[in-house]
Amino acid sequence: MKSNQMTERQKLVEIAGVFFKLGVISFGGPAAHIAMMEDEVVTKRKWMTREHFLDLVGATNLIPGPNSTEMTMHCGHERAGWKGLFVAGGSFIFPAVILTGVLAWLYQEYGKLPYVEPFIYGIKPAVIAIIVFAVYRLGKKAFKSVELAIMGGITLIATLLGVHEIIALFSCGLLGVVWYSVKRGQKTVNSLLLPLFLQVGVANLGGMKLFLTFLKVGALLYGSGYVLFAFLDAELVSAGYLTRQELIDSVAVGQFTPGPVLSTATFIGWQLNGFSGAVLATLGIFLPSFLFVWILNPLVAKMRKSVLVGSFLDAVNSAAVAIILSVGITMFYDSVTDWKTMIITLMSLSCMILFTSVNSVFIVLGGAVTGYLFSFF
Repeated sequence: MKSNQMTERQKLVEIAGVFFKLGVISFGGPAAHIAMMEDEVVTKRKWMTREHFLDLVGATNLIPGPNSTEMTMHCGHERAGWKGLFVAGGSFIFPAVILTGVLAWLYQEYGKLPYVEPFIYGIKPAVIAIIVFAVYRLGKKAFKSVELAIMGGITLIATLLGVHEIIALFSCGLLGVVWYSVKRGQKTVNSLLLPLFLQVGVANLGGMKLFLTFLKVGALLYGSGYVLFAFLDAELVSAGYLTRQELIDSVAVGQFTPGPVLSTATFIGWQLNGFSGAVLATLGIFLPSFLFVWILNPLVAKMRKSVLVGSFLDAVNSAAVAIILSVGITMFYDSVTDWKTMIITLMSLSCMILFTSVNSVFIVLGGAVTGYLFSFF
């Protein structure tokens, strides 16, 4: 049956399968997740154009929450409406939450995490290759003019120098509007869509505090999911509810489990209040994203129809690609530290160039196996 002739139920099953798979194999953080997503929903399944995919990436960067998880929700909404949004988001989050929950239980029982370093050693450079290839494909669409390429270059330099991602994105977007206004001779600029902020007060310690704490973090978190740990250090470690070692171990869990790094909330929730704590923390951290995307998704197409807002989105898209590249460069310096990791990176990139239809899962698994074999040398 052709894709456009599928029933709603069949589309939802397809969405669940695609994003559950991505939830299992998506190592390496938001940039890598979005790269794998683009390969699945644009290149292979053609659910949308690459231009619209970029618009969604740019729009996602304008709201709080985990970017890659919100992109799954956008893709699901594009395919099957609001039901697709919830199925896609839930399917992507589920594997990470279950795996993190198991690790949290083992950690609580035995006080340490399983030894997985040889596999992560090979996965990280493989993920860098996936990011580089995605930047190449997305960049061809994002940098539609010399001006947009220059804005992207400025954003890349700014983020590498330490400018916060959201500041870089909005600054680039506003620069795009100013450039458009100058070209059109406009003296005023209309108001733009601003991100929605939600403040949640926290009262007493317990299940409700746990839920509200993570709800607040999920509603206010911008940029990389790793900013989560700074929030939690202030909210929980400084208040004496969590030790810094437990927070450090939760960082490790976020790094070597697939899917969104915010599934770390499951691990921390378990340490604080067992199974119920894990459930409440997980619901709190992800709930705002579902609501934000539900509100934002129908507006993206309308935003694109406005020439002024379209110029803002074009600039934000170029900035988003630049930030993905910035993440890749940073990961390269952190992960490619010897000849073994360099070989894994080059092998992975070569496979993606020579076999453009290869599934990202094979790149990730190949890197993991190669990293394990190299551990014997």
